[in-house]
Amino acid sequence: MVGDAAQRMGGLDVLVNCAGIGGPTKPVQELDPGDWDAVIRVNLTGTFDATRAAIPHLIRSDCGVVINMSSAAGRYGYANRSAYSATKWALIGFTKTLSIELGEHGIRVNAIAPGAVAGERAERVFQGRAQLSGRSVEEEKLLGLANQSLKELVDPNHIAALAVFLASDAGRSISGQVLPIDGDLHRA
Repeated sequence: MVGDAAQRMGGLDVLVNCAGIGGPTKPVQELDPGDWDAVIRVNLTGTFDATRAAIPHLIRSDCGVVINMSSAAGRYGYANRSAYSATKWALIGFTKTLSIELGEHGIRVNAIAPGAVAGERAERVFQGRAQLSGRSVEEEKLLGLANQSLKELVDPNHIAALAVFLASDAGRSISGQVLPIDGDLHRA
């Protein structure tokens, strides 16, 4: 896929690794190993595979950028979300390592760490938390927002705008960083 895209576009300047799955909301002792493996395979191994394939094309670019989509779960962790949290922490380490390895080629590598993003996926997470806790979905949303200064879910358009900024010349001096976009989340 990466080689085909680079050929069709005449090169590759920016790779945004944003494919991911959440996996089930369960405590570790109840988590099916197959579900664990699926989250690792998509969120972490998928990012590795796409990045590894993109690096030769990014080296040929004069403005190579890699953006890895981590999460607030990669800064704090979340109860009952072990596979997801583990991959998002790992993506931060992968980002830091890549920034060191690829800096000599002028390639910038950063991670974006969104909090709860408005949309269907967040709704499923809140529903899963509600099933485990016995609280309502609305109570779980309020609890989720209680630990952040801005009491709203993250607009996906704001995440896209941050990625565009990081890929632009305005972000040219930023590499090896994790940029939270989470309404000033204090803890998970």
